[in-house]
Amino acid sequence: MPAAALKPKPLPTQSTAKHPVLFDSPYEPVVKRPLPAGRPREWYVTHNRRLKAMRLAIALLDSGIYQPAQAHDDTIRSTAEEIGMRPPSDTTCHMVRAFMRYNR
Repeated sequence: MPAAALKPKPLPTQSTAKHPVLFDSPYEPVVKRPLPAGRPREWYVTHNRRLKAMRLAIALLDSGIYQPAQAHDDTIRSTAEEIGMRPPSDTTCHMVRAFMRYNR
């Protein structure tokens, strides 16, 4: 029997890295570029909300929260405070969980 067949398969939430990965902390936002002009206001609101939700989802993953069920509104808001963001709305918190759920 091959040696690879004897190794247990890691759980989906376990890291397969041979050494710990260091994360950049504290969070520094990337340089902002101007958004394209001429779109409806709702497009800009949704676009910025998605960017904020994605940044929060990445910060939660970096902090060890891998499941959407672990990401309660208060957890998301405290993470936002840690990385220097304004507290997200309920809609943005819902979007963070959706990113964690569907981007696996």
